[in-house]
This record gives sequence, C-alpha cells and structure tokens, in this order.
Amino acid sequence: MAWIVLMVSGVLEAGWAIALKLSAGFSKLVPSLWFLVLAAMSFSGLAWAMRVLPAGPAYAVWTGIGAALTAAIGMVWLGESVSVLKLVSLVLIVAGVIGLNLAGTGH
Repeated sequence: MAWIVLMVSGVLEAGWAIALKLSAGFSKLVPSLWFLVLAAMSFSGLAWAMRVLPAGPAYAVWTGIGAALTAAIGMVWLGESVSVLKLVSLVLIVAGVIGLNLAGTGH
C-alpha cells in the first residue's frame, strides 16, 4: 500500500509543479491554490509512505515520477521543446529509479 501511495504522491508532485508554472509566480489565484492543495497532498503522501519505506528508494521514486512526468507534460501540453537528449534523459531517470529499487530495500 505504501508504494501505491508513494506513486500517487509522485503524480501529485508533477501536478503541483505544473500548477506552480501556471501560477506565474503566484500572481494567478486558481493555479496558486491548486499548487498549495497538490503540494500538501503530495508531501503528506510522501511522509506517510516513508514511515515504512526506506528513505533513498522512496524519495527517488517520488522525485523520479514527479520529474519525468513534469518534463513530459511540459513537452506535450506546454509547448516545451522536445529533443532526443531530453527523451533519453527521461528514460535514464526512470531506469535510475528502477535500479535503486532492484538494488534492494533492506534497512
């Protein structure tokens, strides 16, 4: 269950990052409010999951999902440039997260 909460929290991290971008430096009310709500939910889920999961892999999964999804959303919906290097880098982020988890979660 903790892994599911952690993965949902990673998706919420991407949500608050996009809301932060759309808030234009907190000058737009609705995206600013979305940022606050999504950030609170994302950090709460991370904190809850880290009660039972090791810190390194848990944080790597949370940031990896958030970073990769935010970059993908930026390229698909926000008009950010797409390049082979960016796509390879996203694959490397995902590979790194998987590698950390395959390396073991022992304490």
